[in-house]
Amino acid sequence: MDRREFLTARKKTQTRQQKTTTRPFRTESGLMSYSGAWTINEVTHLLKRMMFGATKADVQHFLSMSMSQAVDELLNPVAPLPTPPVNDYSASVTDPAIAAGQTWINNPAPETSKDLNEARCASFKSWWIGSLINQDRSVREKLTLFWANHFGTQASVIKLSHLVYKHNDLLRKNCLGNFKQMVKEVTIDGGMLRFLNGYLNEKNAPDENYGRELQELFTIGKDPVTNIGPYTEGDVQTAAKVLTGWSINDTTLAVSFDPAKHDTSDKQFSSFYGNTVVTGQAGANGALETDALIAMLFQKSHVSEFICRKLYRWFVYYDIDAGDEANVIQPLAQIFRENNYDIKPVLSALFKSEHFFDVLNQSCIIKPPVDHVIGCMREFGVSFPDKVAAYQDAYNMWETLLWSMGEVNQLIGEPPSVSGWEAYYQAPQFHEIWINSDTLPKRNQFTDTMISFGFTQGQSTLKIDTLAFTQTLPNPSDPNALVNDAVALLYRMPISDTTKQMIKQQILLSNQTSDYYWTNAWNAYLAEPTNQMVANVVSTRLKSFYQYLMNMAEYQLS
Repeated sequence: MDRREFLTARKKTQTRQQKTTTRPFRTESGLMSYSGAWTINEVTHLLKRMMFGATKADVQHFLSMSMSQAVDELLNPVAPLPTPPVNDYSASVTDPAIAAGQTWINNPAPETSKDLNEARCASFKSWWIGSLINQDRSVREKLTLFWANHFGTQASVIKLSHLVYKHNDLLRKNCLGNFKQMVKEVTIDGGMLRFLNGYLNEKNAPDENYGRELQELFTIGKDPVTNIGPYTEGDVQTAAKVLTGWSINDTTLAVSFDPAKHDTSDKQFSSFYGNTVVTGQAGANGALETDALIAMLFQKSHVSEFICRKLYRWFVYYDIDAGDEANVIQPLAQIFRENNYDIKPVLSALFKSEHFFDVLNQSCIIKPPVDHVIGCMREFGVSFPDKVAAYQDAYNMWETLLWSMGEVNQLIGEPPSVSGWEAYYQAPQFHEIWINSDTLPKRNQFTDTMISFGFTQGQSTLKIDTLAFTQTLPNPSDPNALVNDAVALLYRMPISDTTKQMIKQQILLSNQTSDYYWTNAWNAYLAEPTNQMVANVVSTRLKSFYQYLMNMAEYQLS
């Protein structure tokens, strides 16, 4: 029984026992604006879905607003974009053009410089982790990863670091903009042209890779069971002809259109597209055929429905039943179309809806590895080296987190295929793919290490400071309050009072029965924080306490 089934069963049982009327089940709950309670629970739910983790400061910040104001702020980032990645690799790879600590994004490395491109790509991935750690109070970073999964490119395939960064920058800048415009920009983006061989697509040797994925994965979609789209194989081949002629300069890596490589014939599509003909054009006007192709695709309602389902699975839940389709997906798709495919109105309607805040849509998603790792760092307030003054140590620490995510199957910058990570499309398991006999122990090993010894790189150690974190809680001297406050912050699913009492007595009270065993120990530490013996008494218990909480199944849910 999954989380939703459990809650449905409990709701039905309570209804029979109390003989009272409960509010509608989630399948009857659509995009009506949410007007219920706005407490720490709802704020935390919103933040853990729209950001990576919910810090105590962020929760308090948005708790002072209304729900609508909170969503509006999260959908309208005002912070500047992250400063670009720098040369953190000078100790191992020579970069003749870029000094240590300086950004390399405006200086393309030639394809022949394999080691330099690999070093810069590694720098980019570490930098991306840093951007997640230092995210602003908005959905921007969560959406950037969503679109990176949607347009699933791999840095190791693109290989040219300049194009890898520019593709990511394109997604970040357009993540809340117009989807139709983003598809156009991605179509002629150097990174995508490299990844799906678009730069090799010429009239004498049409390459179908991008023409296929543009329809199958990026816009129209396909049937999840048969893996067949409503378009034809001929449509794929015809799209490839439309897209011939886009090239990448070997030196500057700039993208341009080469009329000599473009197929100027008329291109007719199937009845699915109304037998549309894209009129062949010569010279520089050949590039306009790309716009005609995209305009044709966006005439189909499939595009809005396909993207809204992907947004739903990313932000709400993986299972879309008939009620969800009728009451949420179709209305969202209509909003998408009516707003000419602007992304923000769709997200605003979703995040402000009664459906989003339904109890059955809370704590029902298994945290993806990125959420698990980044959320842990942010919620515990883990300190990192200064990204400017100690950039080398900072990049090393970000890289450590990068590979920790990779060990549990989500290495950002390297999704397993152009389809993205399986957990977002592979029916019927979807997000359950994240947890298995290999990945769960590794998740626990990561949090165990963060609690105990930490990760050391050079002169820096990445570690959860349990004493400092505990002091941020409202009343840490009371063991009951400490357990309640920690659970409320770290979990999205309540645990029983019996379990809380067990945790308190066995860990915080060291199997004693009176609360003052913890209260006295904590107050003694506050009185003499530099006394190592006194500090060790509470520190040892706190490490066991937080380690236990993070090893419980509830910690894996968002």
